[in-house]
Amino acid sequence: MRNVRRRLAGLTALATLGVVLAACSVNVPDPAAPKPSPSESTMATPTITPGHDAAAVAAKDLPLSAGGTLAPGDPVTVSSRLEEVPGWSVVHAALQGEVRYRKTDGCTLAVRVSVNQGPLVVAGDDAASTKELFRYLDAGIAVDKLKTAALRWGQESNQPQHSVEFLAVESSAASGGAAAVVLARLFSAPESSVYISVACPDAAALAKARAEMEAQLVVVPQS
Repeated sequence: MRNVRRRLAGLTALATLGVVLAACSVNVPDPAAPKPSPSESTMATPTITPGHDAAAVAAKDLPLSAGGTLAPGDPVTVSSRLEEVPGWSVVHAALQGEVRYRKTDGCTLAVRVSVNQGPLVVAGDDAASTKELFRYLDAGIAVDKLKTAALRWGQESNQPQHSVEFLAVESSAASGGAAAVVLARLFSAPESSVYISVACPDAAALAKARAEMEAQLVVVPQS
């Protein structure tokens, strides 16, 4: 059990991000529950499966059903130029795998890449693995009602654009809460996840922030 908790340490900060959806169906896990041990500050040297064609994987869409085309080793990462959009600024960067942004209209956005997610992985099934990630964040979430969403896949701007699928949960502003959306995917082969949350004062601000996020964030394939 101690080893499992250590491997789950990368998810601890993800659970805290659930607060952006406190006004809807996603809640922060019980603070009285046992917590994973502190995360380690270094990552083991990645190992890439011999014969893995990273260029071919990056050159086409990555739906949830195609997670098996990735290789163990390097995590999928995220590149962002959101700070170049008027109104957005970086709150902190590269803090335990998280980058957080704030916008002048009150919106916030967090991007987190976590590794060593093996205890949540359903082998060869990114959709089921991602549902396990959402269950970890909130045991009461209706995972069958999660929606698919897509972000840009690959950094080559001079090449045809491709997309990568995520699962998402949305909430509307109610009872003083925020309008929010969370996108996540647990990539089963490399046992790593990407988690993105956007929260805004109202639906109109969220729609604009989400459009800017989708234009400026790129999910980066393994090299």
